[in-house]
Amino acid sequence: MNIEFYKYQGTGNDFVMIDNRAKKFPKENIAIISKLCDRHFGVGADGVILIENDDTFDFKMIYFNADGSQTFCGNGGRCAVAFAKQLNMIASKTNFIAVDGQHLAEIKDGIVSLKMIDVDEIEVKENAVFAYTGTQHHVELVDDLDTFPVFEKGKEIRYSYSNPGSNVNFVQQINNSTFRVRTYEKGVENETLACGTGVTAVAIAMHKTNKTSDNLIYLPVEGGNLEVSFTEKNGAYTNVFLKGPATFVFKGIFTV
Repeated sequence: MNIEFYKYQGTGNDFVMIDNRAKKFPKENIAIISKLCDRHFGVGADGVILIENDDTFDFKMIYFNADGSQTFCGNGGRCAVAFAKQLNMIASKTNFIAVDGQHLAEIKDGIVSLKMIDVDEIEVKENAVFAYTGTQHHVELVDDLDTFPVFEKGKEIRYSYSNPGSNVNFVQQINNSTFRVRTYEKGVENETLACGTGVTAVAIAMHKTNKTSDNLIYLPVEGGNLEVSFTEKNGAYTNVFLKGPATFVFKGIFTV
């Protein structure tokens, strides 16, 4: 079987994108998904994204982590918007559906602004914050992100949460509105160069714990720069937008 794919990346978070409007991709076959993501024996990616038709929305986004598990991915959502535009399914604005619900988005000059889900349940712990921003996220401040053992500590914390576990974000504050982030992602089981739902959780967590009073947060990640904006009222966060680049890398055929 030949699988036509497109490779996209959003601040280094990279994805194998597949036009599945004809419903030919065997999405129940986890082995194929993992093989596509394999950086040594496959295309190489943090996840696989399928774009399908939907009766109500412009398109449906289905996201698989490298291990075949399904969730929502913020940077993947931004890349899905860019891919849908390349397929001429949308113009500059869109309303699509994903596993966590509907998302509005706009693309202009390769920059995608994606509306995330509202967040109103935030658990503030002694040394961390936990929030669901489309998937589970642990947020923890550290002093020196350059030398911090992200993989080792991230893996430890990831499995300290009950199934399905949690992504883990380590954060260093740069100034009142800027927070550098490194993320260990479940499903990838490694540090990734960026995580869209992760930086969203970081922005909200930093505001919730009074580390910032701003509602536009700048978030340098290992693969570039992202922005998160929101409206907060009575502890609830609405109008949450994740903004950053979504870039086409190449197109190919994968034979299985």
